[in-house]
Amino acid sequence: MPSAEVFSSGPEAVAYTTSNGAPYSEPYEAQRVKGGNKPIGGPLLLQDFHHIDLLAHFDRERIPERVVHAKGGGAHGVFEATHDISDLSCAKLFEQGKKTPLTLRFSTVGGESGSADTARDPRGFAIKMRTEEGNLDWVFNNTPIFFLRDPAKFPHFIHTQKRDPQTHLKDATMFWDYLSQNPESVHQVMILMGDRGIPKGHAFQHGYSGHTFKFVNDKGEWHYVQVHVRSDQGVDFYTQEDGVKLAGENPDIHNQELFESIEAGKFPSWTVSVQTMTQEQAENFRHSVFDLTKVWPHSDYPLRPVGKITLNKNPSNYFAEIEQVAFSPSHLVPGIEPSADPVLQSRLFSYPDTHRHRLGVNYQQIPVNAPLVPVANFQRDGFMAVNGNQGSRPNYQSSVKPLQYSKRPTTAVAHEAMAASQIEHFLSQVDDKDFEQPRALWEKVFDAAAKERFINNVSGHISGCADKNIIKRQLAVFARVHPDIASGIGAKVGVSA
Repeated sequence: MPSAEVFSSGPEAVAYTTSNGAPYSEPYEAQRVKGGNKPIGGPLLLQDFHHIDLLAHFDRERIPERVVHAKGGGAHGVFEATHDISDLSCAKLFEQGKKTPLTLRFSTVGGESGSADTARDPRGFAIKMRTEEGNLDWVFNNTPIFFLRDPAKFPHFIHTQKRDPQTHLKDATMFWDYLSQNPESVHQVMILMGDRGIPKGHAFQHGYSGHTFKFVNDKGEWHYVQVHVRSDQGVDFYTQEDGVKLAGENPDIHNQELFESIEAGKFPSWTVSVQTMTQEQAENFRHSVFDLTKVWPHSDYPLRPVGKITLNKNPSNYFAEIEQVAFSPSHLVPGIEPSADPVLQSRLFSYPDTHRHRLGVNYQQIPVNAPLVPVANFQRDGFMAVNGNQGSRPNYQSSVKPLQYSKRPTTAVAHEAMAASQIEHFLSQVDDKDFEQPRALWEKVFDAAAKERFINNVSGHISGCADKNIIKRQLAVFARVHPDIASGIGAKVGVSA
């Protein structure tokens, strides 16, 4: 169990030691054979543990960066439950007035660790809450929807947003080739290429679950839920021109501003709310509640306030507390469950799997990931088992030293039917309903200036596509949203819509 000071920087006045704790006089020294050339010294000795250990550790200082969300920053804070939602969930962190410590990490999606904060990219918005029932991770984005709803498409999509395998360059042809072949992505493309594509800072963006979860109360009753984490600072953005300029002048501007704001005592905050839906409502909903490319209209499913998140403490060490923090949507607590959303179900496996690769099988023993409550199970050993390995307690279900087991909520109502008797190879198909919400975004949300910026942003990027057939295919996708989009972009890039 990590101490209360797990994120502190430690005492200021400490003696220099080797990695095994032995005192050492001079960090720059290295053992050599005596009597060699005076300005250079004699040959180095392999017995010099201090020097060899220094080099060996240096060679291994870089762990694999995240495949996605590699560039990020974050801080620590607290979630306070401000409203009673016991009718929705029995999770103890939602008990009104309760405060739960947390770590929040913001990130871009496609860029490498050293890329610019102001890249036009969706943002990761990941929250680790350390509750009395274990860690709850909300692995959200700053957009309420995503590019896809078929989980097998995800690796393909990410590859097209990365670097070409031959040139090792970002490639607009790859980017638009994928999007134009998968028109269900257009809703997210509208947001990405619109004003929200480059937030003005970490504090000026919302976070969304995107996926549908299930909240279960202490009677076993459940609702479908979408979670919204809305910025109390409001939403603001950089234009494309400002984003490109800042990428050259200060590529770390978002991380810098967040750090400086918290150091100055200006703590950013977000209001947490939920949309809820009964099973009957879900069955009559125009779209599937498991479709990650769709939103729930607020007019039909209004936001219900839950609590507030405040960031009030910067990390003492970026690597230990931000680079090593490991989020997963499968890190859940009683009262919150996943739905049958296929992309969510895929993420439940993928996230812990990448953490085991990147950080090791015992990644949840790293202080920033460790629960504040004792962990007792039958997992033992493996690389970097550093918390006592659960001592002498048996590593099986023992009758001599049995563990205690918690009961689930009583009289649980049956959840979605999970038929396993038949198997099909399923791929969703695009239809006219996929263009209704993007059309509403264009007609009802974008004003004239926002529409012009969108046309300019898309035409500026898609003009780098080397294949005009791909451009035409994407214009056809935009035409199904609204003819003005296709004609406006087509006129800018000189391709007929």
